[in-house]
Amino acid sequence: MIMNRRTFSTAMLAGAAASMLSTKGMAASAAGHPEKARNVVFVHGLFADGSCWSEVISRLQPEGLNITSVQNPLTTLSESVAAAERVLARQDGPTVLVGHSFGGLIVTQAGMHPNVSALVYVAARAPDANEDFGALAKTFPTPPASAGIVFDGEEGRLSEKAFLEDFAGDIPTARAKVLYATQYPFQKALLSGKVIEAAWRHKPSYYAVSSEDRTINPDLQRFLAKRMDAKAIELKASHLSLISHPDEVAELILEAAGQKA
Repeated sequence: MIMNRRTFSTAMLAGAAASMLSTKGMAASAAGHPEKARNVVFVHGLFADGSCWSEVISRLQPEGLNITSVQNPLTTLSESVAAAERVLARQDGPTVLVGHSFGGLIVTQAGMHPNVSALVYVAARAPDANEDFGALAKTFPTPPASAGIVFDGEEGRLSEKAFLEDFAGDIPTARAKVLYATQYPFQKALLSGKVIEAAWRHKPSYYAVSSEDRTINPDLQRFLAKRMDAKAIELKASHLSLISHPDEVAELILEAAGQKA
């Protein structure tokens, strides 16, 4: 069969449109029929470690899901993404990648891994490719926790006052003090990293907004959720909704994993 120029151009346009639909269609169907996944990988953010997901993990494991919580080095963005990618490479099929707080930035880049079937952001950063997230955040009122970051040279952490009041405001004080004592420090170099790809532009995405958050402005979270066209829920919670509202967070993850009717 011989194609004339018009037929060839029409075929090329149809192919390009189909390609765009195959990429964008996955994100558009996030609230519809997500791919069924049996693996979940968690990524923690600043002022925490992998155990911060324990309350959510204990609700997902009885559902038969295979769970791994990455121990994020919090050194540089590239090293943190690499740590997540090593865990993702060990998964045996479709995997839901979940990030909290700064972990959302890591999820946005590492989520391009072929094993990742869906993304879940929990009160998390969600930058676009090559975006200066700090500049974006400054277009919203500065949350109180920012003033509580202290540095010892290149190593940063959150002061006890800021941790208890602004990071873990709805966690019982005794529990919050334990979390404060075990926070993992981060390196200042981590904050300068930018993602070069935004997985939420290609994969179904979900977002849990914390309406009482004093670490990431709730309106910024709502903006991010809307920009990525995420299936979003809103929790009356501090920044640590994964600890104060683990049932709701677990339900959102199950939905992203295609485990809910």
